[in-house]
Amino acid sequence: MKGRKEADWQRECERLAEECHRLAGERAELEYQWNELKASVGQQRGQDAEIRALHENVRRLKHDMKNHLMVIASYLNSGDYAAARVYTSQILDKLNAVHSYIETGNLLMNHILNEKLNLARERGISVKAEIENLSFGRMESLDFSALLSNLLDNAIEACRAEESPELFVGITRRRDYETILVKNRIAGSVLIPNPQLRSTKEEKDGHGMGIAQIRSIVGKYDGICDFYEEDGWFCACSFIPL
Repeated sequence: MKGRKEADWQRECERLAEECHRLAGERAELEYQWNELKASVGQQRGQDAEIRALHENVRRLKHDMKNHLMVIASYLNSGDYAAARVYTSQILDKLNAVHSYIETGNLLMNHILNEKLNLARERGISVKAEIENLSFGRMESLDFSALLSNLLDNAIEACRAEESPELFVGITRRRDYETILVKNRIAGSVLIPNPQLRSTKEEKDGHGMGIAQIRSIVGKYDGICDFYEEDGWFCACSFIPL
């Protein structure tokens, strides 16, 4: 009788342990979903603020355009064509400073791209982008954010060493992969003196920053990292399988 009670007690303990394990798993999943929801709300608010700022800049520009045209007309009527050219050039510079908001259909991608590329432009970096509407659905939000942010931060930091900095971002699908290509102009090779892109205490060219994290994140999803140089560009490309 005593042995049966002990066996029953043992089974009950095991059942309770399994139940605790299940509840702990559910709690972890709920916490993850809650953090994802908070991040999504934060990204949405950030995106709304960015769009409002863009619309405000465009509204101000339209409001001022009539006055600008009147000034140009007055220069032309008086025959002061040099002043008209200078004034027109100044207006074009202002127009070029107003950049369209990148909309990809992915809130997190929108936020990162617009924040980082605006930072690049503020630093005088010429920016070009080719962005497809991709979800990167296999990746956790924190991993995707860290991957894209590190790739962009490295390139932006590396541009500080260049006299005519240029940056290109390509987010496209290639066969069975969703890819992120970030490349920046370089005056001299980065890989010849540092083929492993080892991080140093003081990064002069920026390329060693976050490389280990990039490789770790891509490896987590059985992806491929490729760092190479081509036609005066340093290229960092990540392939995430669908």
